[in-house]
Amino acid sequence: MDDQELIKAFKPASNKEPEIEELSEEELLRFRHAGIELNTEKKSGSFIQINQEVKHCSAIPEGVELLPIKEALKKYNGLEDYWWKAIKKDKDVFTKEADQGLDNGYFIRIKKGAVVNYPIQSCLYIRDEGVSQKVHNIVIVEEGAKANIITGCTTHPHLKSGLHIGVSEFFVEKNAYLIFTMIHNWAEDVYVRPRTGIILKERAVFVSNYISLKGVKSVQTFPTAYLNGEGAMASFNSVVVAPKGSSLDLGSRVVLNAPKSKAEIISRTISYGGSVYARGHLIGKAKDIKAHLECQGLMLSKTGVIRAIPELEAHVPDVDMSHEAAVGRIAQEEIEYLMARGLSDEEAISTIVRGFLNVKIEGLPPELDDEIQEVVKECQKGM
Repeated sequence: MDDQELIKAFKPASNKEPEIEELSEEELLRFRHAGIELNTEKKSGSFIQINQEVKHCSAIPEGVELLPIKEALKKYNGLEDYWWKAIKKDKDVFTKEADQGLDNGYFIRIKKGAVVNYPIQSCLYIRDEGVSQKVHNIVIVEEGAKANIITGCTTHPHLKSGLHIGVSEFFVEKNAYLIFTMIHNWAEDVYVRPRTGIILKERAVFVSNYISLKGVKSVQTFPTAYLNGEGAMASFNSVVVAPKGSSLDLGSRVVLNAPKSKAEIISRTISYGGSVYARGHLIGKAKDIKAHLECQGLMLSKTGVIRAIPELEAHVPDVDMSHEAAVGRIAQEEIEYLMARGLSDEEAISTIVRGFLNVKIEGLPPELDDEIQEVVKECQKGM
């Protein structure tokens, strides 16, 4: 179906959602598999939206402001300096739909100079069959501030179909630092349409980690970061698994507009029957920039497809830009090497896959890294 038909195929959710305390253990387990823990002892803030309704929103440190986006729009006069500034509202039918039929979303502001030690977590949860969820998120990291945000997107354990439209705009100010980790744990017939823009100023750092290891009908996302300040840096890391029936069109773009800015895009993709486009686009528009793109794909079945599409675009002569891409299967000699050391065929393959999916990323705080490793372990079960 085309985009308009897709939007019409799903209905708005009701306004009668349960409280967090009324959710079943089975539902809470889905939260945990998306990296979300309701125990906030080691969290700086927590936001939970069920379908259309925000059911929990609180921040602990003084340097963090966390609000439902509709409240933030009222409090800050429509957020005129940020609302639809990193992405155009008429970009496509999905941004238009989010603009005209907004359910809610989160507003996160890290105040000037604040260093937020524990992650801020947000959960976007689709609970009812056949509904659409339309959110718009704004994240502002003010000058000299530092924070980690983890967003888990998931569905009810018995839900099969739904539509998630998520607009996110990030603004990382001078000398600020943000790690943003998104974990998708959808259902087999869910359509997902994130639309994301990021703007970085002088010496700002933005690190994006995207993890999707379970079945989903279709994901289409291509966030764009604009490095507008000298010395700004953006890093995109993705780990994606596509089972049979999944169609994933993923990637990221970085526009290096300022001198001495840096960018890195690294993707690891596994197909065991699903279809994947792994895209990357680096655009150098200023001198003395440095950028690298790496796409690696692993085929684990005779069906499915991985298409690695790296793209470099230079507009000035003094740039350092590179890319590498590789797609293939597990080498038989690797399996035989491990089997010679006592592993079975299945254990050898599993060990190689775990190594390929290693998402150890430098710079993550231990708490956040532990959460990601737990998510990967859980998602590998039954692969």
